[in-house]
Amino acid sequence: MKYELLPPYAPMLMESTRAVGYSVETAVADIIDNSIAASATRVDIDFEPGLKPYIVILDNGCGMDEETLKNAMRYGSANSLDVRSSNDLGRYGLGLKTASMSQCRILTVISKVNNETHGCQWNLDVIKDTNNWTLILLDEESFSEYPDYDKLSNREQGTLVIWQDLDKFAVGEPNLDMAFNKKIPSVRKHLSLVFHRYLAGEPGLKKISIWMNERPIAPQDPFMKGKSTQVMDTEYFTIRGEKIAVTPYTLPHPSKLSGGEMEELSEADSLRKLQGFYVYRNKRLLVWGTWFRLLRQGDLTKLARVQVDIPNSLDDLWSLDVKKSSATPPEEVRIALKTIIDRIAESSKRTYTFRGKKEVTDKVVHVWDRKPTRDGVLYEINMAHPMIQSFISLYPGSERFLKNIFNQISASIPLNKIYVDINDDNNIINDSENKSDSENVIEIFKTLLALEPEEERVAKAEALLLMEPFCKYQDEISKALEEDREND
Repeated sequence: MKYELLPPYAPMLMESTRAVGYSVETAVADIIDNSIAASATRVDIDFEPGLKPYIVILDNGCGMDEETLKNAMRYGSANSLDVRSSNDLGRYGLGLKTASMSQCRILTVISKVNNETHGCQWNLDVIKDTNNWTLILLDEESFSEYPDYDKLSNREQGTLVIWQDLDKFAVGEPNLDMAFNKKIPSVRKHLSLVFHRYLAGEPGLKKISIWMNERPIAPQDPFMKGKSTQVMDTEYFTIRGEKIAVTPYTLPHPSKLSGGEMEELSEADSLRKLQGFYVYRNKRLLVWGTWFRLLRQGDLTKLARVQVDIPNSLDDLWSLDVKKSSATPPEEVRIALKTIIDRIAESSKRTYTFRGKKEVTDKVVHVWDRKPTRDGVLYEINMAHPMIQSFISLYPGSERFLKNIFNQISASIPLNKIYVDINDDNNIINDSENKSDSENVIEIFKTLLALEPEEERVAKAEALLLMEPFCKYQDEISKALEEDREND
């Protein structure tokens, strides 16, 4: 038996790996993964269109000596099957190279450690001319020619990644300037979400700051933990001796959010697209906005979010791709996740169908009745509601006239327009609670109570508090009644 070494043809392989499918957002995020693994606490990203456009990513991590740097520039610098440290966000040993080359033809990396600085460069034109894996080792005298090197030189340690000859960056755009204008906000938004736990800091996790063109990136928490309802405790599943943590959240109804909060939460994406599982690997967001075909996306479940934390030791089970932007749960995890989906979906539905300040049963007397019929579902005003019955008792003979009016109102509900507004996450202010609404409801409540004999008012008040719209304002009504008693 004979053996023969058959190395890949460098120009062809390097060009082909540029088509892995990185976007500029995922490419920049992949470089930041290396910064986090290097224990960086600050990452600076500079986009410069100019006459000699470039993108620079600089961190204050531990830096690399010459041999470590050369190995980092090697394609396949690590075995994906090797056991890695718990904070390692890499996998295939390809990220630095494939992410960078997906956007540019010249990748330069300069790193400083122990007062020594070393630099290497991949240049696709040199690879083509030499027909080989020709890595350029930079002279120290040439470092000052590269953008932002002065920032690195003023630090004790760190690594500078430079993208030049950005031939792929502007694909699909009329020119490079327009590409920069369009993609910079997109990169900022992507990083604020993907690294939000690192940016915000949490127990057991080193906080980092990411600056983009001298402006800090703020974390975007997809769960809005300050306002969300965590409907279930964190559950843990063990696979191969490793724990997977699952934490469900239900977002507040859109009417409870300010315009700025809604814009921050959804921006270009609708709430419907953002529902589902949020899978984190070592606290770094990988995949979001999917139910992994365990549940259909719907309008009534679009407030549901499930945080799933996985360790890097289970990468092979999750079919993690090179870009770290796609992952599929193994069957053991799918079975476990399925057990909590129905509960979290039901919580989201309740948030849309009833938003009273206190949890009540569906024995609530509603203003609108929902009646299933042979042809579908009919919504009509509830003629038995106490507010309507009180009016009829005050004006005998008005019942037939009122019923005809309410039938016309019910038949004229703009259901299609309402559906479109809800699907577009528009805040329908008819359903919003404000001070004037509560004052009106309290006034109606007191009027209805005054129509009852004094000895029956306590029982009547308790009954009314289980009716719409009074059930939404139980605290305000109780406070107003208490004030009335004190003033009497």
